[in-house]
Amino acid sequence: MAKTSEADAKVKAPRAGKTKTTKSYAAPALEKGLDVLELLARQPSGLTKSQLARELDRTVSEIFRMLVCLEERGYIAQLAEDRYSLTLKLFQLVQEHPPTERLLVEALPVMDHLAHVTKQSCHMGVLELGNVSILAQVNPPTRIGFYVKLGSTVDIMDSASGYVILAHQSEVQLERILEEWRRETDKKAPRDLHTHLNRIRKLGYEKRASYEVKGVINISFPILNQHGWAIGALTIPHIQYSSSSLKMSDVVEELRKAAAEITEKLGGKRPEAA
Repeated sequence: MAKTSEADAKVKAPRAGKTKTTKSYAAPALEKGLDVLELLARQPSGLTKSQLARELDRTVSEIFRMLVCLEERGYIAQLAEDRYSLTLKLFQLVQEHPPTERLLVEALPVMDHLAHVTKQSCHMGVLELGNVSILAQVNPPTRIGFYVKLGSTVDIMDSASGYVILAHQSEVQLERILEEWRRETDKKAPRDLHTHLNRIRKLGYEKRASYEVKGVINISFPILNQHGWAIGALTIPHIQYSSSSLKMSDVVEELRKAAAEITEKLGGKRPEAA
């Protein structure tokens, strides 16, 4: 009788929560860890050890070892009532992946044109744990101006970019981001947060006085992926020059076109004009 090689051996039927494959090399520990991550990705409010064990058809002791490892590596965190939830570490890893380089390559020429047309600085922010991190920044071609320092971070609740990114997320991802923010800052979200986010969704962008600098009006539009969720925000910290003939409404329109152009270059879902 011919022997079956290891490469040809079929794996057993997958347990609940696994992705079915026909052929594979066995990696039980890795499969358990991935099962936990994939299940928690669909549960923004988290699950207890017992719930995880039941859903994945594993013993509590098996699940416990996986949870300890994943928590030590920063992929999950324990919430109240012994519930576990994903952190944003996977999201952060995506930001470090080469597509971020493509984001910069596509965005910088558009941002350079925007700064020259509007005579305003502009910057692009992406989510990083409980903050918005400034990934790109372009100065205006003027003697004076206001700009945000490249590489700096700001609390998502203290920036127009942060609110725009939050407003353009799926419900599941939004809850996960807010949970991570609460864990990182030990703060409570503003009472009117969801009202604020709904207003941004309807308008398509944010325009309001700076949370940190008087006299600056932050205008921010989302940069969207193929599903219509924000992967970043393009923002102009607008200052009014006495010699400028450009209206703020013109700046808003130029910024809208620039964000839509970057979105389109990345294969994202182009938003409708507000």
